[in-house]
Amino acid sequence: MKAIRVHQPGDREALQWEELPDPHPKPGEALVRLEAIGLNFIEVYQRMGLYPAPLPLTPGTEGAGRVVEIGAGVTAVKVGDRVAGVNFKGSYAELSLSAADRLVVLPASIETRVGAALMLQGMTAHYLATSTYPLSRESHCLIHAAAGGVGLLLCQIARLRGAHIIGTVSTPEKAALASRAGAQETVLYTRENFVERARQSSGGVGVHVVYDSVGKTTFESSLDALRPRGMLVLFGQSSGPVGAFDPQLLNRKGSLFLTRPTLGHYVASREELLGRARDLFRWVEEGALEVRIDRSYPLADAAEAHGALEGRQTTGKVLLIP
Repeated sequence: MKAIRVHQPGDREALQWEELPDPHPKPGEALVRLEAIGLNFIEVYQRMGLYPAPLPLTPGTEGAGRVVEIGAGVTAVKVGDRVAGVNFKGSYAELSLSAADRLVVLPASIETRVGAALMLQGMTAHYLATSTYPLSRESHCLIHAAAGGVGLLLCQIARLRGAHIIGTVSTPEKAALASRAGAQETVLYTRENFVERARQSSGGVGVHVVYDSVGKTTFESSLDALRPRGMLVLFGQSSGPVGAFDPQLLNRKGSLFLTRPTLGHYVASREELLGRARDLFRWVEEGALEVRIDRSYPLADAAEAHGALEGRQTTGKVLLIP
């Protein structure tokens, strides 16, 4: 099979297109011929060495395709099933292995590319809005990078739950996308102070929750945008990691809550994984959730795709196609 490999951390040229032996599943695993692969910012960090991983590395964990072989004891999927998942052992490849009980069978109504685009970012948006801070009609929320892959899905789910949404974006074009996704207000952070907007929008008290995937450059201002006992949900760090800080800061700013969640802890059981997937698939089928696939690249051009992601040129999901 063909795959992308990283032998040493580095820039985009570290992504090498290579021939590898076909893998075969161990007990409990399934082998999937991938038809679409989800690109995520964590793979940029891994390529650069910011998130150390054993080398050589085949990046990626997200994808969708068809099961071609199963290991002993597998009952969750069968050969021929169209599946999607976020726990592949290197998805930048034509073939990839996953624990079978971490795969979700795609309904006939969900295209394979949509399945690949929806799994990681859709489930992230789902747990953020329904579990980490469950939004309601009384909620005021602020969503950073509201026109990004998670941001557009999170805006739509927040709208379904009746929340008032303020989305931060970098351009008027992205503001239009966030508005269409459900943000009642958008803030061009290059021109306007989002803390002031959050307070104006909430009668001077601040929002209930900030969903922050940006990290370093927005952290303190995100805290300032919250009302007393509000929650900062820090679920990414596209601008870099947040530095060390004194927890007394949370006290001084209003007995605030801070959480740093990750998807794995919100799909820990197969029942929770399937429950979130069912919600997402149903919303897509009903037309309540639009999955925006911004662009696709051949898998061999993964370096070009990384460049687009790093350069903030994308809105919505980027896919790699084997």
